[in-house]
Amino acid sequence: MAEAVIEVEGLRKQYDNIVAVDGIDFSVRRGQVFSLLGPNGAGKTTTVEMLECLRPPSAGRVSILGLDISQGRRIKDRIGVLPQGFNAFALLTVRENVEYFAGMFDAAVDVDELLRWVKLDGRQNELFKNLSGGMKQRVGIATSLVNDPEIVFLDEPTTGLDPSARRDVWRMIGNLRDQGKTVFLTTHYMEEAEMLSDYICIMNHGRIICRGTPREIILEHGGSPVAFVRGAGEKGLRLLQKAFPDAALVEDDLKVTVHNGRRVSEILNLLDAGEAHYDEIVIKKSTLEDVFLRLTGEELMKEGEEDEE
Repeated sequence: MAEAVIEVEGLRKQYDNIVAVDGIDFSVRRGQVFSLLGPNGAGKTTTVEMLECLRPPSAGRVSILGLDISQGRRIKDRIGVLPQGFNAFALLTVRENVEYFAGMFDAAVDVDELLRWVKLDGRQNELFKNLSGGMKQRVGIATSLVNDPEIVFLDEPTTGLDPSARRDVWRMIGNLRDQGKTVFLTTHYMEEAEMLSDYICIMNHGRIICRGTPREIILEHGGSPVAFVRGAGEKGLRLLQKAFPDAALVEDDLKVTVHNGRRVSEILNLLDAGEAHYDEIVIKKSTLEDVFLRLTGEELMKEGEEDEE
């Protein structure tokens, strides 16, 4: 098993009478994409800001790359940060912006090589203000990599991007992992977390309520698969109710909980024997989003809202 590059024990942050982070524990392994998820106000941003040495903890222990969180300057030299809502100097070019951030470190990477890596080498002379949202986010990722960091913190890196730009960012995150870098990701897009993450912690009300790989979390906390029999109507419902007491009609479709493929065959046999018409049967398995809503009871943040913690 890879070494832990982030270790958190009993981490707590309190503002007067408000406890934003309430004694959490977790560790992040080298080379992982680790996702911290939670509804607005869960404590994610406060947690990340403490790990980035931007806020002091009220209590607990944090080790980043073997260094205590009190050694902020040494830690900052070895991590990269893309903050939520990243912005840069509007009247500087892409290259000038990246060079500016690179100048903050003694050991910066080659800017030309970095621009090629994020596919901005053809846009290096354009003003930042004239870029699309996806291109601006590429600049943000480039600035987070100027010191060749071992850990990269990406806070909501795809919020507000169109599907094509979002998938470009996903590919870059996958490439970072392939290079052996550790990625610490926060996101409100559960599909994104499910696809990219090696390990996930879900926070709510300042505490971690669930942890594991995406598959482990879905298996442990997701419900059984559900079959939707399109167009089966009232006749189909009557045929299934004895064998499937939980069968219900949603408009003209049947919704039936199934536990295995044999139960799906039983549904089809009953409908065929009763000569019930149906258009198709669709099996829906639990997703990370289903689990998130089940555990937190919270709707996901809508596009354009800000995460206030």
